[in-house]
Amino acid sequence: MQTVRLIVSVILLAVAAFFTRSVIDGLEQRRKLRQELAEISHVRYGMLNADQWVNRLVPILESKIDAFDLTASKDTLKPVVEKSLYRVLDEIKDRMSKPAPPAPSAGVTGATGATGAAPKPAAGFGNAMMANMMINALRPHVPEYTGVVLAQLGGRDTKDAVKKFFRQVLTDGAKNTFGVADMTWHDAILKKYACVSVAPCQEKLWTEIHSADQTILRQTIGVLLSAAVGFLVLLTQPGKLTRAATIVLLLYCVTLLVGGIFTPMVEVEARLTSVSMTFLGEPVKFTEQMLYFQSKSVLEVFRALIDANRPDMYIVGILVLMFSVVFPILKLISSSLALCYPSLLERSSIVRFFALESSKWSMADVMALAIFMAFVAFNGLIPNTMAGLTGRNAQLAIPTDSSRILPGYYIFIGFCLASLFLAKRLAHGIATAGDPQ
Repeated sequence: MQTVRLIVSVILLAVAAFFTRSVIDGLEQRRKLRQELAEISHVRYGMLNADQWVNRLVPILESKIDAFDLTASKDTLKPVVEKSLYRVLDEIKDRMSKPAPPAPSAGVTGATGATGAAPKPAAGFGNAMMANMMINALRPHVPEYTGVVLAQLGGRDTKDAVKKFFRQVLTDGAKNTFGVADMTWHDAILKKYACVSVAPCQEKLWTEIHSADQTILRQTIGVLLSAAVGFLVLLTQPGKLTRAATIVLLLYCVTLLVGGIFTPMVEVEARLTSVSMTFLGEPVKFTEQMLYFQSKSVLEVFRALIDANRPDMYIVGILVLMFSVVFPILKLISSSLALCYPSLLERSSIVRFFALESSKWSMADVMALAIFMAFVAFNGLIPNTMAGLTGRNAQLAIPTDSSRILPGYYIFIGFCLASLFLAKRLAHGIATAGDPQ
């Protein structure tokens, strides 16, 4: 009967190992998809990109210019234009009435010398007469000229010139405010998925991510279920655990530990689902603006905390590494040594502690990860930071599920529970074996 149990547990171990490898590969592929989605949705290509503002605001300005009708404001503009034309005629009259400046007297050697020409008489009087005649002839036609000017201002050429002017002003202002983003990676992702714009590519990536989530969920359930059944098959057998059964149980723990520390446990993102505002009465909207995205495994979390180069980060990083990697590995090594050399449990307090007594600390690694989760969670941070943008003309839609626990976290918890039950059973076997003594 024990042989049958052992065979069944080995088969389940192979299933758990297969699903664990599939989960590792699947989560890595899913992370690449999420990183590509975060990249094309990043705020530097949206709200912080000058070209996006130009593309959104220029059509609004052009539509307003096209809709502007000078004939509807003729009664208001006509007196202004007439007054301006009269002022122009007066300035022309003043300029033409001024006397010409005297010619230079270079080369004159005397009052009646032969060298140098005599100065010409001023022509101010003649200019004044010509100016009066010209201006008096033009003044009666000012209302007629006003109509021509108004007609020209409302023409297509004038509107096109105004559009060109405002487009250039808006482009320069946007570039000076936001700058132009490097679109190399962005365009490469769109090309990879054969998309002409961001929205279809986002939809395609979300579809692939949801499909990957369903597959990874089934694989994770397969890992945990096969490991749980395998443990039940071996731990429920009567009597003391055999060496072969203990080895299989240790391999279950190794499989779960590998799946836990080499797969992302947490996914943190900060994004604005929607940012809406108005410009000249028209809506301007940006959707899915990604501010931050990270997906980390335990080892990647440790590396990121150490790279922060801050004492408080060092403490958190060491806690994560100690309780999540070092303690579990020492526990497995000690259990293996105790299995091969039972006398070490009596002779070595370190082996006995990690093999048997460290089970009391098994959930401390989960506690350390929970502290890290609370430390890096972005829920509530973005609404408080971006609250100043909300108002009468701006609206923000901010998601409340920015942080997410990934299947690697549950596989790691499965390792914690598996090592706990194994240590309890080993301790019970040792105590039972020592009763006759």
